[in-house]
Amino acid sequence: MRMSEPYNELKQVEMAIKSAQRMVGQATMSMDPDQLQAATDAVNQAKEQYKKAASHQTGVDAAFFEFSEELLEKADTQLNEAKK
Repeated sequence: MRMSEPYNELKQVEMAIKSAQRMVGQATMSMDPDQLQAATDAVNQAKEQYKKAASHQTGVDAAFFEFSEELLEKADTQLNEAKK
């Protein structure tokens, strides 16, 4: 594995989470069912990328993964509240 690969993987996770957060924010403001579904899909996709990257993690990445997990949980909670 080249040195840049783990970094790129983390960058992809970070971008997926940011994108999901934006979608969750828009969907929970509009309460549009299609946007809520798209935001749910985006959060699930970000979780998948997170899990994949976490399985390759080194000790250096621990804080990143902890922070990412918190962001994903917040996005999930926000969506679940909106869907009630």
